[in-house]
Amino acid sequence: MSGNSGTALVVGAGVGGLATAIGLRRAGWEVAVLERRTALERYGTAFGIHPSAQAALDRLGLGDALRARAVPYREARIRRPDGRVLAALPLERIERKAGRPELLIARPYLIDALLAELDRLGGAKIEYGQAIAEPADLPPGVDLLVGADGINSAVRTAHFGRAGGPRTVGTVAWIGIAPFETGLYGETWGAGRFFGMTPVEPGHTNWYATVPEATTADELRDAFAGWHDPIPRVLAETDPATWIRYEMRHLYPALPAFTAAGRVALVGDAAHAMTPNLGQGACTALLDAEALTRAVAARGRAGLAGALRAYDSERRRSAQRVAFASRNLHRFVNTRRPALRDALVGLLPG
Repeated sequence: MSGNSGTALVVGAGVGGLATAIGLRRAGWEVAVLERRTALERYGTAFGIHPSAQAALDRLGLGDALRARAVPYREARIRRPDGRVLAALPLERIERKAGRPELLIARPYLIDALLAELDRLGGAKIEYGQAIAEPADLPPGVDLLVGADGINSAVRTAHFGRAGGPRTVGTVAWIGIAPFETGLYGETWGAGRFFGMTPVEPGHTNWYATVPEATTADELRDAFAGWHDPIPRVLAETDPATWIRYEMRHLYPALPAFTAAGRVALVGDAAHAMTPNLGQGACTALLDAEALTRAVAARGRAGLAGALRAYDSERRRSAQRVAFASRNLHRFVNTRRPALRDALVGLLPG
């Protein structure tokens, strides 16, 4: 280890944690990763990767691995339950402005690419089955402690107390992969519920839905019965054993900082967990990881406190704006009085 590098402990082996470990290893740091699960989850939902996050992956040396398995997302519409188109999603504008399209990649492929790169770099060990439940469980003696341990972050609780914590939003989300390509993508907005579909890989369609309540597959199917094709078919032909159900939550109130004590940093959901309405969870985690490790690489162990200040300055307000916008979009989309919402959406460019 050079005099300009140090030791780091990353808590959490999700997208943000693995990307952080990669960036620190590229900077010459010794890295250990603790993961509470005994193995990483391999469910196949899709991540949308915005061009800004693609650029971050390029800087981390992972751009080619992303593009090898990702598919472009170029055409999608917002519809009513009867199928009438209200507006187009701004995918063309995103591509025109950035010079590259939004990409979609199955979660297992992105996780595997991160693991492969971390293995290629060497010197980083992932310890599975290491649950951090209390502040006293955090090992001492590292130069940098990174909390990438999600919305229930033990690292955040240890260093920020209850400054921000998980809050429910009164909505249940379901996600799955249909065993066919629908060819029709975007979101359908109803009263208090919506249904989305995106490409993910040949022969499959990623889908997601939110409802006020649904505890069984049959209840979810009933909630979207009578909606336009192919929504009923997607739910009918996807094996319910593969569906994932979770209560939507976000981090509230927003944290006053993403760093503490000159040696602690939060990334991803630990710092700014948001509702999934903008599809920016993975993107913001990747941007956090790249910004943090870039700042640390530039200043080294001796300048770690300054590096953390630079990271906080670059990422906190930006990530919190995205989280705020996503929460507001959730309220807008899930209104139980959709007439005004649909009229406003109809004014957007087609």
